[in-house]
Amino acid sequence: MPESSAELGRALIEECRRRLFSESLPRIRQCLGALTVGEIWARPNGHTVGAGNLVLHLAGNVRQWIVAGLGGAADVRERQAEFDAPGPMPTEELLGRLEKALSDASAVLDGLDPGSLLAPRRVQGFTESGLSILVHVVEHFSYHTGQIAYILKALKDVDLGFYRGQDLDAKG
Repeated sequence: MPESSAELGRALIEECRRRLFSESLPRIRQCLGALTVGEIWARPNGHTVGAGNLVLHLAGNVRQWIVAGLGGAADVRERQAEFDAPGPMPTEELLGRLEKALSDASAVLDGLDPGSLLAPRRVQGFTESGLSILVHVVEHFSYHTGQIAYILKALKDVDLGFYRGQDLDAKG
């Protein structure tokens, strides 16, 4: 059991790393690897963006909330441009943008004082604690990872096997 807010903060940071780097990012890589560039950028209608736009959006969100919000870098995000980008962009370049944003975020997390996670910060016009910022980024990343997985499943009728080999009916 954590004995201090700093220990709890360290545990939260490590759990966020696990969810972003060991869970969501590999799933996005898997999904994009199974789609053509055209499929990555396809928009089923005028109110829906493609998987490529979602990846750009995730990179922008991570940069704004972690790199700028927690790390103090300049916030240069142009959010609407993430959704307006028509593509195509090579899959390697698209993944490279996401991986670079996550690498920069990892450096911020490396230097983050776990005991400071309750301090307020301004991000995207909101006042949020560091704890709130981390929870937001993980849930936002997971949400859009699920949308990207859904796009692949809808187009290719495949089982992604994210939980293959695990008994998800196990109790306790």
